[in-house]
Amino acid sequence: MLRLGLALAAVVLILDQATKWWILEVVRLPELGQIVVTPFMNLTMVWNRGVTFGLLAGDAWWHPWALAAIALAVVAALTVWLARAPDRWTALAIGLVLGGAIGNVIDRVRFGAVVDFVDLHAFGWHWYVFNVADSAIVTGVILLLAHALLRPQPGAREGA
Repeated sequence: MLRLGLALAAVVLILDQATKWWILEVVRLPELGQIVVTPFMNLTMVWNRGVTFGLLAGDAWWHPWALAAIALAVVAALTVWLARAPDRWTALAIGLVLGGAIGNVIDRVRFGAVVDFVDLHAFGWHWYVFNVADSAIVTGVILLLAHALLRPQPGAREGA
């Protein structure tokens, strides 16, 4: 299971960093600010200096390093969990979270903030701007929760 999860983490990491490179170096979104792609999606440049939804944002020089250190501790714990993953679904879900977490750590170390750019919206309401890493993390967490709640429990009797 370890190889499966690490392989998926590597794919997520490569996709995340490739899309961020494209946004920054090819599209040059920081200079443009925003590009309307469809009636429900924009590319909008956001430098997220916090964590999920911009929580714990700060501008001190040490702040991105502290958040990166916390994220690396989470990565270490996830790697231990992955090494002990009991099944394929758990390994895949952890791989998604792991790849996304590492992608965002790389941004914090390189830029002092995470590169976010996908802006979905409908009826005047905008979701938080996110990236491939964020999508992988959320998907992985949802899979972990669904798997924990919906899988048959060993020793459980039918209809009991």
